[in-house]
Amino acid sequence: MAATTAPTTGKVPATMRAVQYDAYGGGAEGLKHVEVPVPSAKKNELLLKLEAASINPVDWKIQKGMLRPFLPRKLPFIPVTDVAGVVVDVGPGVNGFQAGDQVVAMLNSFYGGGLAEYAVASESLTVKRPSEVSAAEGSGLPIAAATALQCLRTIGAKFDGTGNPLNVLITAASGGVGLYAVQLAKLAGLHVTATCGARNVELVKSLGADEVLDYRTPEGASLQSPSGKKYDGVVHCTIGVSWSTFDPVLTPSGKVVDITPNFIAILKSVLHKVTFARKRLVPLLLSPNKADLEFLVGLLKDGKLKTVIDSRFPLSEVSKAWERSIEGHATGKIIVEMEG
Repeated sequence: MAATTAPTTGKVPATMRAVQYDAYGGGAEGLKHVEVPVPSAKKNELLLKLEAASINPVDWKIQKGMLRPFLPRKLPFIPVTDVAGVVVDVGPGVNGFQAGDQVVAMLNSFYGGGLAEYAVASESLTVKRPSEVSAAEGSGLPIAAATALQCLRTIGAKFDGTGNPLNVLITAASGGVGLYAVQLAKLAGLHVTATCGARNVELVKSLGADEVLDYRTPEGASLQSPSGKKYDGVVHCTIGVSWSTFDPVLTPSGKVVDITPNFIAILKSVLHKVTFARKRLVPLLLSPNKADLEFLVGLLKDGKLKTVIDSRFPLSEVSKAWERSIEGHATGKIIVEMEG
């Protein structure tokens, strides 16, 4: 369908509530509630009335300046990219959506926009959300679930029934990426060993993990499988674990896929590559795409995947959600809901 501005004329206000920061640093105290103009959908874009957004660690890392000079593109900046809502207008060239469609989207990382009542999304990173999937559940998917999916594919997991029965370790399995990774690994027919804190052991088991280690115990710190299995791959979702800890628990061609690599890890991965090492550390940078998001939304619809929600906050209390993410102890996803 081509641009359909007529049905929404008069329904979209001129301004909206949003939360932004205008300088690096500051944490939750650096967030400001503002009234700003509602953006408009340009070519191949959709204007969404947002219902929910999920906060990822990368959001406050951008605020801290850890991704300078790449992100944000300019200040002030409305953070967060993972959203769900309803299409209220479409720009020229949009054919697959119309006003009224419920959707899940990943906004452009350079421009953000998720902590607001309205946001503009690219058609190429927006998918329809069936009625079985709530806005809160859907908004958890774009970064966290897609990262888990791409990590598992890097290890060799397949989701069409043709894959090998690999052994996989998932560290920090009770976090946003980890909880999706456990579920997706089981869907791919993998044997899953997971690490998490003691309070989340039963939750991680309930989502399909075959073995769960409390990371504070000696066994958990050494990452050794209780059944003695070596790992074909590791979905590494935490920090502070050295290669020397992974090396003895990997199969001869095991891979450690690191979603938060530091400089030392990146150097190690380059060394492994140039020396043709069979055991490898592989940094993963998410490659957002529509096909993965459609696949994940479909799994949610069919009840094969669930979004574990740590906490929900209204937009008016977004500073509490921001602090919750920075603390680093969330079990699952932190959701901001656009009330009113």
